[in-house]
Amino acid sequence: MSKIFFDTDCELWYTMLPELGCELFKMPYTIDGKEYFYDMGEATDFKAFYSAVRGGSMPITSALNAQIYTEMLEPYFQAGEDMLYISFSSKMSGTFNHLEMALKPLREKYPKARFRRFDTKSISWGAGVQVYYAVKYFQEGHTLDEVIAYLENNVNNFTEYFAVDDLFHLKRGGRISAAAAAIGTLFSLKPILHVNNDGELQVVAKVTGANKAVSTLVDKVKTLGAELDKYPVVILDADNQAGGDKLEAKVKEAFPGVEVWRYPVGPVIGTHCGPGTIAVIFRSTAR
Repeated sequence: MSKIFFDTDCELWYTMLPELGCELFKMPYTIDGKEYFYDMGEATDFKAFYSAVRGGSMPITSALNAQIYTEMLEPYFQAGEDMLYISFSSKMSGTFNHLEMALKPLREKYPKARFRRFDTKSISWGAGVQVYYAVKYFQEGHTLDEVIAYLENNVNNFTEYFAVDDLFHLKRGGRISAAAAAIGTLFSLKPILHVNNDGELQVVAKVTGANKAVSTLVDKVKTLGAELDKYPVVILDADNQAGGDKLEAKVKEAFPGVEVWRYPVGPVIGTHCGPGTIAVIFRSTAR
């Protein structure tokens, strides 16, 4: 038997879970002293979360502990299954160290089971689109080895760009350096970020104003977009409906007939990018 796992940092929407039939690692976040595990939007109060952040609350994220990984994985190890975990970027969390702590005794106890992890070197829907199409490929009857080969061949052909109001939250969470944050916020410019081939965040531009941020994101789709007739363009916003609407309209204007998937940025990712963020994820010639 074979089983695919993924995590909530890929931000696939909860309504997709029955369709995909995979197991899910729920990533935690804490705000105002209470810990939550992201539910892919099923009962999340996005407005309340971002309102709290705008009001001064400082959410944090944390790694899953090894015990949680063990409790979730041991039944599949015990059954001797072939497992594949399609994860978000290793560069963005220490949680995979805890995963390795759980895996070592499980592999020793159940040597017939097989567990592998594929690093999408992405976050949010940059990872999510890879998960979605890899699972669809698996559902067509391909083996997990073939799924891994499919992922390896496509990992650099999905890209994500996003504009944040400022770099405070990314710096606070250690996702970018203090030097990068200082440069990015100079003169109140709006930073444009990208996840590179190594799965790391990079500030790639600094633009003036929301309109320029939107046009810069659309230009990235124009420059790098590929097979947009076959794959959706995913547009996200972190409590920025107007910005997301404008980005969606400009994408549709530039690419008539393109399928657009529109979702909110969840609290785990939102902890690090902050309210006001808009993002575009698309099939690309390269990252």
